[in-house]
Amino acid sequence: MSHSQPVPILASMEKVAPQQQTVVIPATQQHTASIIFVHGLGQNTFTWQAMIREGLVPSLPHVEWILPQASEKRVTYSNNILRPSWFNIATLPPGDEEFDEPAISESIEIVEDLILAELHRGIDARRIILVGFSQGAALSLMVALSTLHDLGGIASLSGWIPPRAREHPLTSPHVPILWCHGNADTEIPLSVGQDAVAFLRTHIREDVQFHTYAGLEHTINDEEVNDLLTWLVKQTAN
Repeated sequence: MSHSQPVPILASMEKVAPQQQTVVIPATQQHTASIIFVHGLGQNTFTWQAMIREGLVPSLPHVEWILPQASEKRVTYSNNILRPSWFNIATLPPGDEEFDEPAISESIEIVEDLILAELHRGIDARRIILVGFSQGAALSLMVALSTLHDLGGIASLSGWIPPRAREHPLTSPHVPILWCHGNADTEIPLSVGQDAVAFLRTHIREDVQFHTYAGLEHTINDEEVNDLLTWLVKQTAN
């Protein structure tokens, strides 16, 4: 597949009843790299499967995809109803003081356990990549700031980094970062992404790539998926 052409993606990502389990999309050739894809608030493992299977898997046959599922929690922003969520939020854009520490710690542990499972299977940490959308991106980035493993990269799609997660020294300052953000996003405004990227460029010693997309709201488009694919091909090259 040529990486110069946009990759087709799912036109609409439907929300269905959450599947309370991790979904694995196996490598189609010898498994040499793993990508953990972390969904956003109110989503589930089904939300992203069409995009991954159709837009990414064919060009990454050596990659196994791991899609963890958040449990349902009462979300203040959603009038306290139960929704799949990695941690509670009260506002969008997220407030600077918002930090649901118990749920964040629990969710970081879920991702860390998935990383450890891949390490125990013989996958090098530098060939394990986290990709997240929105709240899933925030969680992936918080894992990157606190993990003891030298991961192969973090891709943030419309994400943010809570200010309180930036208070401690980074334990893994060598992780490559890809940040993708629409300039018409009102839920996580571009300025929030720009602030986080500025923080990362001050503290991360590796390349921090920052891509913005004209007219894109809080979602993804073909151009973004193509940029993600190009980056993943490079980060997982044998």
